[in-house]
Amino acid sequence: MELMNTTTVVAAGTGRAVVLDKGDRVRVIDVEGAQVGDVFAFAAGDPDEYLSASHTRTVTGRLFPAVGEHFVTNRRRPILRLVADTSPGVHDMLIAACDRERYRLLGAPEHRSCADNLREALAGIGVGVGVVPQPVNIFMNIPVTDGGHLSWLPAVSRAGDAVTFEADMDCVVVVSACPMDLNAINGERVTDLALELIPTSKEVNA
Repeated sequence: MELMNTTTVVAAGTGRAVVLDKGDRVRVIDVEGAQVGDVFAFAAGDPDEYLSASHTRTVTGRLFPAVGEHFVTNRRRPILRLVADTSPGVHDMLIAACDRERYRLLGAPEHRSCADNLREALAGIGVGVGVVPQPVNIFMNIPVTDGGHLSWLPAVSRAGDAVTFEADMDCVVVVSACPMDLNAINGERVTDLALELIPTSKEVNA
Protein backbone atom coordinates (compact mmCIF):
# COMPACT_ATOMS: atom_id res chain seq x y z
CA MET A 1 0.00 0.00 0.00
CA GLU A 2 1.16 3.54 -0.70
CA LEU A 3 -0.17 7.07 -0.69
CA MET A 4 -1.03 8.61 -4.04
CA ASN A 5 0.28 12.16 -4.50
CA THR A 6 -1.12 14.51 -7.14
CA THR A 7 0.76 17.55 -8.45
CA THR A 8 -1.02 20.53 -10.02
CA VAL A 9 0.63 23.54 -11.65
CA VAL A 10 -0.59 26.98 -10.58
CA ALA A 11 0.27 28.93 -13.72
CA ALA A 12 1.97 32.29 -13.26
CA GLY A 13 -0.54 34.96 -12.27
CA THR A 14 -3.44 32.54 -11.70
CA GLY A 15 -4.99 30.67 -8.76
CA ARG A 16 -6.12 27.13 -7.97
CA ALA A 17 -8.42 25.69 -5.32
CA VAL A 18 -7.98 22.31 -3.66
CA VAL A 19 -10.30 20.51 -1.25
CA LEU A 20 -8.63 18.87 1.75
CA ASP A 21 -10.01 16.43 4.29
CA LYS A 22 -8.71 16.68 7.83
CA GLY A 23 -5.21 15.17 7.89
CA ASP A 24 -4.50 15.72 4.19
CA ARG A 25 -1.45 17.74 3.28
CA VAL A 26 -0.67 20.18 0.50
CA ARG A 27 2.86 21.17 -0.43
CA VAL A 28 3.27 24.52 -2.24
CA ILE A 29 6.40 24.49 -4.40
CA ASP A 30 8.21 27.51 -5.84
CA VAL A 31 9.05 26.07 -9.25
CA GLU A 32 11.65 28.59 -10.47
CA GLY A 33 12.34 30.55 -7.29
CA ALA A 34 11.42 34.03 -6.02
CA GLN A 35 7.67 33.62 -6.62
CA VAL A 36 5.20 34.76 -3.96
CA GLY A 37 2.14 32.62 -3.27
CA ASP A 38 -1.00 33.99 -1.62
CA VAL A 39 -2.58 31.17 0.43
CA PHE A 40 -6.20 31.28 1.63
CA ALA A 41 -8.17 28.61 3.51
CA PHE A 42 -11.88 28.26 4.26
CA ALA A 43 -13.79 25.79 6.43
CA ALA A 44 -15.56 23.23 4.26
CA GLY A 45 -19.18 24.20 3.75
CA ASP A 46 -18.83 27.57 5.48
CA PRO A 47 -16.80 30.24 3.63
CA ASP A 48 -17.63 32.69 6.43
CA GLU A 49 -15.03 30.86 8.52
CA TYR A 50 -11.57 31.36 7.08
CA LEU A 51 -7.90 31.41 7.97
CA SER A 52 -7.24 34.70 9.76
CA ALA A 53 -3.75 36.17 9.83
CA SER A 54 -4.59 38.48 12.75
CA HIS A 55 -6.07 35.70 14.89
CA THR A 56 -3.08 33.49 14.04
CA ARG A 57 -0.61 36.17 15.15
CA THR A 58 -2.54 36.45 18.42
CA VAL A 59 -2.27 32.70 19.04
CA THR A 60 1.39 32.25 18.05
CA GLY A 61 2.82 35.59 19.16
CA ARG A 62 4.76 35.68 15.89
CA LEU A 63 4.52 37.49 12.57
CA PHE A 64 4.49 34.02 10.96
CA PRO A 65 4.07 30.60 12.59
CA ALA A 66 7.04 28.31 13.17
CA VAL A 67 7.05 24.76 11.82
CA GLY A 68 4.70 22.72 13.99
CA GLU A 69 2.41 25.66 14.80
CA HIS A 70 -1.13 26.23 13.58
CA PHE A 71 -2.93 28.84 11.53
CA VAL A 72 -6.35 29.55 13.02
CA THR A 73 -9.64 30.88 11.69
CA ASN A 74 -11.60 34.01 12.51
CA ARG A 75 -13.42 31.75 15.00
CA ARG A 76 -10.06 30.83 16.59
CA ARG A 77 -10.12 27.21 15.47
CA PRO A 78 -7.02 25.56 13.94
CA ILE A 79 -7.43 25.14 10.19
CA LEU A 80 -3.91 24.43 8.88
CA ARG A 81 -0.66 23.36 10.51
CA LEU A 82 2.75 24.31 9.12
CA VAL A 83 4.49 20.93 8.96
CA ALA A 84 7.55 21.64 6.78
CA ASP A 85 9.41 24.53 5.15
CA THR A 86 12.47 23.97 2.96
CA SER A 87 12.78 27.66 2.04
CA PRO A 88 14.87 30.24 3.94
CA GLY A 89 11.70 30.81 5.98
CA VAL A 90 10.94 34.35 4.83
CA HIS A 91 7.15 34.79 4.59
CA ASP A 92 4.53 37.47 5.31
CA MET A 93 1.13 37.82 6.98
CA LEU A 94 0.86 41.62 6.98
CA ILE A 95 0.15 42.54 3.36
CA ALA A 96 -3.33 42.40 1.84
CA ALA A 97 -4.01 40.49 -1.35
CA CYS A 98 -3.47 42.60 -4.46
CA ASP A 99 -6.76 43.61 -6.07
CA ARG A 100 -8.17 45.69 -8.91
CA GLU A 101 -8.02 48.93 -6.94
CA ARG A 102 -4.36 48.31 -6.06
CA TYR A 103 -3.50 47.98 -9.73
CA ARG A 104 -5.74 50.91 -10.75
CA LEU A 105 -3.75 53.09 -8.37
CA LEU A 106 -0.56 51.77 -9.99
CA GLY A 107 -1.86 52.68 -13.46
CA ALA A 108 -2.75 49.12 -14.57
CA PRO A 109 -6.54 48.76 -14.09
CA GLU A 110 -6.81 45.59 -16.22
CA HIS A 111 -4.05 43.73 -14.35
CA ARG A 112 -4.80 40.30 -12.86
CA SER A 113 -4.92 40.16 -9.07
CA CYS A 114 -4.81 37.66 -6.21
CA ALA A 115 -8.28 38.79 -5.11
CA ASP A 116 -9.71 37.94 -8.53
CA ASN A 117 -7.73 34.68 -8.59
CA LEU A 118 -9.32 33.72 -5.27
CA ARG A 119 -12.85 34.43 -6.46
CA GLU A 120 -12.31 32.64 -9.78
CA ALA A 121 -10.77 29.57 -8.14
CA LEU A 122 -13.61 29.27 -5.62
CA ALA A 123 -16.25 29.85 -8.29
CA GLY A 124 -14.75 26.91 -10.18
CA ILE A 125 -15.78 24.61 -7.33
CA GLY A 126 -19.11 26.33 -6.68
CA VAL A 127 -18.09 28.47 -3.70
CA GLY A 128 -18.60 32.22 -3.34
CA VAL A 129 -17.14 34.65 -0.80
CA GLY A 130 -18.25 38.10 0.29
CA VAL A 131 -14.84 39.27 1.48
CA VAL A 132 -11.23 38.56 0.56
CA PRO A 133 -9.39 37.59 3.77
CA GLN A 134 -5.85 38.60 4.61
CA PRO A 135 -3.74 35.91 2.89
CA VAL A 136 -0.74 33.96 4.09
CA ASN A 137 1.93 35.26 1.70
CA ILE A 138 4.45 32.47 1.44
CA PHE A 139 7.91 33.38 0.15
CA MET A 140 7.04 37.11 0.38
CA ASN A 141 9.89 39.26 1.71
CA ILE A 142 8.51 42.29 3.62
CA PRO A 143 10.97 43.11 6.42
CA VAL A 144 9.85 45.41 9.21
CA THR A 145 12.35 48.01 10.43
CA ASP A 146 12.81 49.05 14.05
CA GLY A 147 10.81 52.17 13.19
CA GLY A 148 7.89 50.09 11.93
CA HIS A 149 8.42 50.73 8.23
CA LEU A 150 7.90 48.01 5.60
CA SER A 151 10.14 47.24 2.63
CA TRP A 152 9.08 45.45 -0.55
CA LEU A 153 12.01 43.20 -1.42
CA PRO A 154 12.42 40.29 -3.85
CA ALA A 155 11.53 36.86 -2.50
CA VAL A 156 14.58 34.86 -1.42
CA SER A 157 13.05 31.43 -2.09
CA ARG A 158 14.96 29.17 -4.46
CA ALA A 159 13.78 26.86 -7.22
CA GLY A 160 12.17 23.82 -5.60
CA ASP A 161 11.68 25.39 -2.17
CA ALA A 162 8.39 24.28 -0.62
CA VAL A 163 6.03 24.91 2.28
CA THR A 164 3.80 22.06 3.47
CA PHE A 165 0.49 22.49 5.28
CA GLU A 166 -1.66 19.85 6.97
CA ALA A 167 -5.41 20.32 7.26
CA ASP A 168 -6.67 20.54 10.86
CA MET A 169 -10.26 20.40 9.56
CA ASP A 170 -12.00 19.69 6.28
CA CYS A 171 -11.27 22.81 4.25
CA VAL A 172 -10.74 24.48 0.89
CA VAL A 173 -7.30 25.94 0.21
CA VAL A 174 -6.68 28.44 -2.58
CA VAL A 175 -3.19 29.33 -3.79
CA SER A 176 -2.52 32.29 -6.08
CA ALA A 177 0.79 32.62 -7.91
CA CYS A 178 0.84 36.36 -7.24
CA PRO A 179 0.72 38.34 -10.52
CA MET A 180 2.48 41.42 -9.11
CA ASP A 181 5.14 42.55 -11.59
CA LEU A 182 5.03 46.29 -10.84
CA ASN A 183 7.29 46.10 -7.80
CA ALA A 184 10.18 43.87 -6.74
CA ILE A 185 8.45 41.13 -4.70
CA ASN A 186 8.58 38.54 -7.50
CA GLY A 187 11.89 39.75 -8.87
CA GLU A 188 9.79 41.77 -11.38
CA ARG A 189 8.73 38.59 -13.16
CA VAL A 190 5.90 36.18 -12.44
CA THR A 191 6.42 32.40 -12.56
CA ASP A 192 4.58 29.17 -11.73
CA LEU A 193 3.92 27.51 -8.41
CA ALA A 194 3.00 23.84 -8.00
CA LEU A 195 0.69 22.11 -5.54
CA GLU A 196 1.42 18.57 -4.41
CA LEU A 197 -1.58 16.98 -2.71
CA ILE A 198 -0.72 14.32 -0.13
CA PRO A 199 -3.85 12.52 1.09
CA THR A 200 -2.31 11.18 4.28
CA SER A 201 -5.54 9.65 5.48
CA LYS A 202 -6.24 7.69 2.30
CA GLU A 203 -4.38 4.59 1.17
CA VAL A 204 -4.63 3.14 -2.31
CA ASN A 205 -3.41 -0.13 -3.80
CA ALA A 206 0.16 0.07 -5.06
